[in-house]
Amino acid sequence: MGESTKITVERTDKPENGIKVAFATKDMETINAHFGGTKEFVVYHVSKEGFLLDGVIRTDTSEMTGDDKTDFKVRALEGINIVYCESIGGTAAAKVIRAGMNPMKVQEPISIEAVLKELVAMINGNPPPWIRKIMNVETVEDPRLERWAAE
Repeated sequence: MGESTKITVERTDKPENGIKVAFATKDMETINAHFGGTKEFVVYHVSKEGFLLDGVIRTDTSEMTGDDKTDFKVRALEGINIVYCESIGGTAAAKVIRAGMNPMKVQEPISIEAVLKELVAMINGNPPPWIRKIMNVETVEDPRLERWAAE
């Protein structure tokens, strides 16, 4: 049966209030793999300060069948906040969501670094409420707050 291997990167400068993002990849540089078919997820920690490689999760489900493949991958990704992939089936997406992760599909293969830079810019700008919740950041500069307080 296939095994999951987590390769972690040792470091002491892990940013606080960040998110863990996994990317389904065939080459460690591009989001270019289907969730169910990928054998590797590269994981980054993303925060206001930037992004750092957090490790690689290798998943080989070639000897598994049916739902066991998806369940195995979801368990291997425990602790991840967002999973980017080229595509993901409805059942797999539901399992990912139930496990507390947010699946994100890309329209076409895209550089992981480009997405990481977009995430950092979004976090430093006006991140959506679900990202703020993951990062334990209070909403203090939302223009809607004044409107809601006036009502």
